[in-house]
Amino acid sequence: MNRRMTGSLAALATASLALAACGSGSAGGTEPAAAPATSASAAAPVTDPIAVTFEGGIHVLDGETLKVAHTVPLDGFNRINPAGDDATVVVSTATGFEMLDATAGRLTGVSYPGAKPGHVVRHGDRTILFTDGTGEINSFDPEQLAAGKPQGRQYKAATAHHGVAVELADGTMIVTLGTEEKRSGAIAVDATGKETARNEQCPGVHGEAVAKGDVVALGCEDGVLLFKNGTFVKVQSDLEYSRIGNQAGSDASPVLLGDYKIEPDAELEAPKQFSLIDTVAEKITVVPMPAGVSYSFRSLARGPQGEGLILGTDGKLHVIDPAAGKITASWPAVGAWTEPLDWQQPRPAVFVRGADAYITEPATKKVHQLDLTSGKVVTSGTLDATPNEISGTLSGH
Repeated sequence: MNRRMTGSLAALATASLALAACGSGSAGGTEPAAAPATSASAAAPVTDPIAVTFEGGIHVLDGETLKVAHTVPLDGFNRINPAGDDATVVVSTATGFEMLDATAGRLTGVSYPGAKPGHVVRHGDRTILFTDGTGEINSFDPEQLAAGKPQGRQYKAATAHHGVAVELADGTMIVTLGTEEKRSGAIAVDATGKETARNEQCPGVHGEAVAKGDVVALGCEDGVLLFKNGTFVKVQSDLEYSRIGNQAGSDASPVLLGDYKIEPDAELEAPKQFSLIDTVAEKITVVPMPAGVSYSFRSLARGPQGEGLILGTDGKLHVIDPAAGKITASWPAVGAWTEPLDWQQPRPAVFVRGADAYITEPATKKVHQLDLTSGKVVTSGTLDATPNEISGTLSGH
C-alpha cells in the first residue's frame, strides 16, 4: 500500500533528523566495490526504494511491498541518508561518501573521498556533505547525480571537526566552528566564501534543522543557535546544561523538534523529555514524554503537515502538535525496546517519506510501513539480517 503526498517532502528535505544525527559522526567499513549487488543487473528498477543497513551490507527494499529487491555487500559500519533525488542514497563508509543507486541496487562509483564522513544535509535543491576528518564541504544539486558526479560547490572549514553545513537559496552557507577537542559555534559565508556573520556562543555545537522561513538552527549544550535574517541569534535554555544535539525541521512549521538531554556526565542518557524551538518567538519549550518512555537519536522525524514524530521506547510513534506543544496521538508501531549503550548498535529507527513512516524493528528483523493518515501499520517485511539504519529516496514524493 502506498499513500504518497506530492510535494510534501519539501519539509523533509531540510532534516538531517534523527536519521543524519549521530554519536561520533564517522562511519566504519572497507573500500567499497563499484557495483557489488547480488541482484541480476537486468532486474526492473525498484519502486520507491527503501535502504536498510545491516552488519555486512545494505538491503534495498521495494517501498510498496517491503520485500528485499537487492543486497549490496559492504563490510563495516556504514551510514545512509537520502541524496535528495528519486534514485540515490548516500552511503558513509570508512573512505568517504559513496553514492548508491537504490533503484538498481548498486554503488555508482560517484564518491567524495575523505576520512570520517559525517553529516548529510538536504535543503532546497542542495545536498551538503561534511567530511569530519578533513573539514571539507561539498554542496551539489542531487538531480545531477543521474549524469555522474555533479559540478558542485566546495568549501573547507578552518579546522577539521565533527561539523555540519547548510546552504540557503541565496548562496549563504552556515558552517560550524570547532576542532577535534572542542566545538564552539558557527559562521555564515556568502557565495564567494566571504564571512558575513559569526557566533561562538554555542558550546558543543551539533546537528542542524531548517524551519519555515529558511531559519537554520544548530544545537548547543545550553540551547540553540539560530540563523535568521542574515544574523545569528542565541536562544538560551533555562538549564546550565541542556543539550539539544539532534533536531528535525519542516518547511510547514516555524517550530523545530529537538531532543533535550540534561545529564552532562551520563554514559548514556535516556531522555525523558524533548524540546520545541519556536524560531519566531525565539523560545524553547520542554515537553515531557509519557511516563517511563524515552527515545534515541534515531527517533525524531517530521510528518507531511509539519507534525513532530518521536519513536518511543514503548514501541509507539508519538505525534506532536508543535504549535500546541503537546503529544496528540500515540500509535503502536514496534515492540518495547531499550536503547543500547553503543550508538552504532541497532535500535528501532524511523524514516519518513510523504505520508508514510518506515520503522525498523531489530528484535524481530522486521521493517514496518505506518500510514501517517490513519496511524496504522499497513505493510511489514522480514529481513534475514538485523536492520540498523534506514533511509530511502525522496524526490517526487
